[in-house]
Amino acid sequence: MDEAFNQAKQRVDELITILDRYSYEYYVLDQPTIADSEYDKLYQELLKLEEAYPTLVQQNSPTQRVGGTLLPGFEKVEHDLPMLSLDNAFDLEGLRAFDQRVRQLVDGEVEYQCELKMDGLAVSLKYEEGRLMQAVTRGDGRVGENVTGNVRTIKAVPLTLKQPVTIEARGEIYMPKSSFIKLNSDREEQGEDVFANPRNAAAGTLRNLDPRVTASRNLNIFLYSMVQYGTLEIETQSQALSTLNDLGLRTNPERAVFQSIEDVWSYVEEYQEKRANLPYEIDGIVIKVNHFDRQEQAGYTVKAPRWAIAYKFPAEESRTVVNEIEWSVGRTGVVTPTAIMNPVQLAGTTVQRASLHNVDLIKERDIRLHDTVFVRKAGDIIPEVIRVDFEARPENSEPCQIPTHCPACSSELVHLEDEVALRCVNPKCPAQAKERLIHFVSRNAMNIDGLGEKIVIQLFERQLVKDVSDLYGLTKEQLMTLDKIADKSADNLLQSIEASKTNSLERLLFGLGIKHVGSKAARLLAEKYETIDTLKTAELEDIQSIEGIGEIIAESVAAFFELEAANELISKLKSFGVNTTYTGVKPEERSTVESVFNGKTVVITGKLEHFKRNELKESLTLLGANVTGSISKNTDILIAGADAGSKLTKAQELDIPIWNEEQLLEEIPD
Repeated sequence: MDEAFNQAKQRVDELITILDRYSYEYYVLDQPTIADSEYDKLYQELLKLEEAYPTLVQQNSPTQRVGGTLLPGFEKVEHDLPMLSLDNAFDLEGLRAFDQRVRQLVDGEVEYQCELKMDGLAVSLKYEEGRLMQAVTRGDGRVGENVTGNVRTIKAVPLTLKQPVTIEARGEIYMPKSSFIKLNSDREEQGEDVFANPRNAAAGTLRNLDPRVTASRNLNIFLYSMVQYGTLEIETQSQALSTLNDLGLRTNPERAVFQSIEDVWSYVEEYQEKRANLPYEIDGIVIKVNHFDRQEQAGYTVKAPRWAIAYKFPAEESRTVVNEIEWSVGRTGVVTPTAIMNPVQLAGTTVQRASLHNVDLIKERDIRLHDTVFVRKAGDIIPEVIRVDFEARPENSEPCQIPTHCPACSSELVHLEDEVALRCVNPKCPAQAKERLIHFVSRNAMNIDGLGEKIVIQLFERQLVKDVSDLYGLTKEQLMTLDKIADKSADNLLQSIEASKTNSLERLLFGLGIKHVGSKAARLLAEKYETIDTLKTAELEDIQSIEGIGEIIAESVAAFFELEAANELISKLKSFGVNTTYTGVKPEERSTVESVFNGKTVVITGKLEHFKRNELKESLTLLGANVTGSISKNTDILIAGADAGSKLTKAQELDIPIWNEEQLLEEIPD
């Protein structure tokens, strides 16, 4: 028994070290060196050992990242050193004045470290002998909240450093733009309140009392300072950031050191142009005196260091007029208002529509027809009305009329408990049926090529289809009655519809539009149960036990399969020959697939002629490849289509094998 325990302990220690390294390469460096399937296999091995020997569970184990219980609240923690705010500058003259003050306060030459000012939530991370012990929000600068349990779920935050040092590092937790858009889209579809911007979303997520919620929302972090660094010899801010990288912590690579404030200004102007294209939101540039001895000479005011300043980008807003408020019904019955406005330029694009999200927002901001409003892009992407110019409001203005009945079917709208949205609950609402059809044929669902939104709308409005199963009973004659559908295009559509019957189960599950079930959850369910009939009869507790599913999704899946209409729909789909079985490679089998791609790290770039990028990525993953977005020395193959750019150049520099589509077609089985 002792020998078995000792062997298990040795293997647990090895697995934690190995998995930590792979996580660092994946989440911090964005340079994975192992396929996802291999990582999953090692993770499962660790999990089984910990289940067999509970005393071997370590606080820094990757399995301990996601808590399973609600937190009772957040304790208050006093910072050892205050987390001060920064003074602001808004133009070149403000930066020049800062530069002049600094040079009067310090001896010798001055150089400045410039860093992107993340729009997130400031936190302090404390590591003792290399292990994460505490994470605390900025709070009021002197006292913050202990959010260690939630921060541990952020995969870019290492639980163990590469060296057993005792340090305190500070940084910004943020939500990537893509995660923000998906989160708000999901919340709006489910009738929940939306977040105003990525910063609010990050703050709300980090302070959620359920660590599982935090884990599901894909937060990230950039560390920007080290305020306590023990025995480490560090003399400059740039050296501190490099040391953080060496320890395994994530810092923003978009930084630079300059000797003159004029060069700093050029950097500011450069990133003011680039900000809209960054994958995260920034609201300015932070400028710091680089050398620590000169920072000490410059000193502090009561509220802020004299050796640093934040240049704040001007808010990008446009002024326009609301001409109409349009109410539309989504596939889940949520009724969403949209402002139709005079067209304006915003962040390089022409904007004429802005979502008002829900009735509460309209009332809160008192938005009315013919109001003059200010609009901006939340997260630099989504147009939103931020405020009304009340001085420009017409004298005869009246509050917005909130609909009481569905604009599509005239059924009475309801406000369900715990929802901010108006919802149509009529199961036969034509607008919902139409949206469900559009979702069903979409690329990430059944992927019926050629059957776009306009054609689906025609099919529905001409009553050729009432639900998704009717698509499989369409005839060529019916299709040719549609606008712009001729003989050949009708044949192509029928071929696409027929081909979709062979899709694997996860696509069908996602296409059915089950509440809360996205493409990832659909895949997890399909991999677990393999057939739709097995899933239909699964116990709620069993569904809920799947990692990545959870209580809300499990309850929604169980409720869906209890519906008589849902079971009738599935029976109809089966009668048309639609596959209801998982045909993909199961996770435990992926590493054994006989494929040239098995275990290889692959990058795709350029325009592809024979493949759609999402489908190619899925195919390569099923063949055991780890498909990533960036080139590194660990990349095994670059697949290059037409007009390949910098990734092709870098691959050539690193002598990485480059494949064209013809080579790819030879290796990917039909």
